Amino acid sequence: MSTTADNAETLFLQGYNCAQAVAHACTRDGGVAPEFVVKLATGFGAGMGRKQEVCGAVTGGILALSLRQGRALGDDKARTGETYAAVRELMNGFAAQHGSCRCCELLDGCDLQTEAGQREFQEKGYLRGRCLGYVRTAAELVG
Repeated sequence: MSTTADNAETLFLQGYNCAQAVAHACTRDGGVAPEFVVKLATGFGAGMGRKQEVCGAVTGGILALSLRQGRALGDDKARTGETYAAVRELMNGFAAQHGSCRCCELLDGCDLQTEAGQREFQEKGYLRGRCLGYVRTAAELVG
């Protein structure tokens, strides 16, 4: 039987970014088509468009949590607070396991905005050696 984390890893290894992989694998009962989720998550990869801010695996998880339990038009405002609590739990759990939620820190300063940084990312094997683990962790934490 395949787990949510396995599904996220598979999608990531197929070439989808970290945010897309986690958002797709973790979105259920969100009321939107999986294709839309993947498209929506595109810009969040590599710490948001390679800016290396919050890790894309984490933002993909946040997107999934929001789709699953977030406040929609007409919903009680309490849903916002509940979603914020779930987001904090995800971010705290991820940081506890990996030391940070920031992509630039998780990749030891490897600058993905430059060709040299992208080469370094490839040469050091960060996709499988680090990012794959971040995808798995975020997917496990979101469930």
